[in-house]
Amino acid sequence: MVKKQLNIEDPDFYQNRELSWLDFNARVIEEANDSTNPLLEQLKFLAIGSSNLDEFYKIRVAGLQDQLKMGVEEPDTKKQWSPKKQLQEVTRKNRIIVTRQYELFEKKKAELISRGILLRSVSELSEENKTKARSLFLKDIEPAITPYGIDAYRPFPHLADGVLHLFVRLEKSGNPFVAIVPVPQRLPRVHPIHTSEATYLLLIEDLMYAYLSDLFKGYSVTYSFTFRITRNADLEIQEEGAEDLLSAIEDYLEKRKNGMAVRLEIDQRETDISIEDDIEYIKKALSIKQRDIYVLDGPIDLTFLFEMKDILRKKLPNESFEPFSPFYPAIYTKEPIYSLARRRDLFFHHPYDSFEPVIQFIREAVEDERTVSIKQTLYRVSEDSPLIEALKAAAKKGIQVTVLVELKARFDEANNVHWAKELEESGAHILYGVKELKTHSKASLVVKRERDGFRRYVHLGTGNYNEQTARLYTDMGLITSNPKITQDVFSFFNYLSGYSNQPHYHYLHVSPFDIRDAFIENIEKEVQLHKRYGNGHVIAKMNSLTDKKMLIKLYEASQAGVKIELIVRGICCLIPGIPGVSENITVRSIIGRFLEHSRIYYFHHNGEDNLYLSSADMMTRNMIKRVEIAFPILDKQQKAHILSILKLYLYDNTKAWVLNEQGLYQKIQTRENPVHAQKELMELSRKAALENSENKGKWSRLIKLFR
Repeated sequence: MVKKQLNIEDPDFYQNRELSWLDFNARVIEEANDSTNPLLEQLKFLAIGSSNLDEFYKIRVAGLQDQLKMGVEEPDTKKQWSPKKQLQEVTRKNRIIVTRQYELFEKKKAELISRGILLRSVSELSEENKTKARSLFLKDIEPAITPYGIDAYRPFPHLADGVLHLFVRLEKSGNPFVAIVPVPQRLPRVHPIHTSEATYLLLIEDLMYAYLSDLFKGYSVTYSFTFRITRNADLEIQEEGAEDLLSAIEDYLEKRKNGMAVRLEIDQRETDISIEDDIEYIKKALSIKQRDIYVLDGPIDLTFLFEMKDILRKKLPNESFEPFSPFYPAIYTKEPIYSLARRRDLFFHHPYDSFEPVIQFIREAVEDERTVSIKQTLYRVSEDSPLIEALKAAAKKGIQVTVLVELKARFDEANNVHWAKELEESGAHILYGVKELKTHSKASLVVKRERDGFRRYVHLGTGNYNEQTARLYTDMGLITSNPKITQDVFSFFNYLSGYSNQPHYHYLHVSPFDIRDAFIENIEKEVQLHKRYGNGHVIAKMNSLTDKKMLIKLYEASQAGVKIELIVRGICCLIPGIPGVSENITVRSIIGRFLEHSRIYYFHHNGEDNLYLSSADMMTRNMIKRVEIAFPILDKQQKAHILSILKLYLYDNTKAWVLNEQGLYQKIQTRENPVHAQKELMELSRKAALENSENKGKWSRLIKLFR
């Protein structure tokens, strides 16, 4: 009997990108129900879920809405769904997830009550505490409020993106009136009242609601409710014809403030009468669709839980994660980074390893009279970046400083415009990226004139040059003086700053296109070696997996019998375990204290063990729309160490979710032999710090555990 040939392009074999992202956000929200997280950290995960969803609507949903308005019928490449179908499915799934989020919020509120912390409206307070609340309103809130009436002379006001507003129905002499009151953005959202018996937490919108009559003298307040809109931030930056990209970015930022409304959220807690007519009124004023309206029985925008967590930190000292200090080997204080790098490659795994040596890499270059030039790419940096200060100091000292500041880094454009101007004023040469591409690679090059001639040193990484996120995100990096790698990075920077064709690289793979081509070649080689030796194995860790060509290639490798283990934190458009298609593929997602951000790609190659780190995910945008770097790990011990980290993630049975053949994620539930990858890595770092050892001791323990 001839076996029927499966159509690998069948939409049933793939997941829609947007729905897969919603599944990821659902996993984040479920961390609020994980008892291994302290209570205040559970609140934080609810806040992260809201913050994530805001950006999703501003970019992804807004983009689909734009396609629908323009009559675009082109389906997505995986499920073959039209924009209209995708919006329908997003709404259906997201409503379920938001309902679950607010169920967990109510559960957390009950747990806080048992600890003497009550989130309350003013009407629920005692008379004594109402007096305190009124004093708080009059002193700390009312002076910042500006109400806006709506009539023939006062048009419907501009509603800022993400800002809470009170919609107010008024009456005077039998005549109805409408007003909108913005909640002041720069005031705290959460206001505590501490008493001997409990701590009461009041939200600013609830305080304003309670004392609205103070704002409308001579009018009666009939009722009020809080609402908020989300605006389209998925606007195109018009690079074509822009003589000054800096000015084009600034114009773009202004336009983004006035993007079309893409979501309307309404808090109906304080209203016991129908507000359907009012919702219809706002809906028409904003030209918003019914599918994008969320009427909630709870406070809008749960990101206030970040603020609440900070307020409660002292009162509940045992309900946050224990402080963790990254490992910083003593050798970095005894010997310059550069003398160490001359002897061997230096590997870092943040946040378990300190980010400080990366900062030292630039600072020591600035202080060394032999330094000729420093070149660096910057995508997202902190507001008070020590690296920026070091680069400015280098330029002022006469070192040739070239910095590519990616002005198109989403939601960091204004920050990057600011740093570009400051660096330029200091004497640095600034590049604004590559036309129609985002430069997402993480690379630094230092050139020194030493006794034996010019020598180059390089840092390459998977994450941003941001010392703050380096304590929160897992990323990997390498400092090396390997002549071929440093020559590659030298060619890379000259390609960015001058005019030339794509260079030929010894070791680097640079997108657009080359990283995808290289990974496809590696997978094809793995298939061929598997046919000869039967030991084909691919392990890949990334943030998201969406690129159709990579998906097909992974399916083909699975069909050839290659074992494929994927660790994908966020979006995954591949479905594992489908008979005849992906039965040799497993997919897991780790959601924990740290954001899993490192990108690692391992190909067994019959014991050759090719292993790459990269700034790129297996996403189409990373493969063809960005300048990205994938670089190999050449040191055998470092390679073994990274492979042991991958295996540790594959053993995790505490924070891992597994994707099944139905495209559903299931949390691993086990009480026997618990393995918590992030916790294990933190513990290894603590032990290394106590022993004041180099990384080698930590590596050998991990390699022994997960060989």
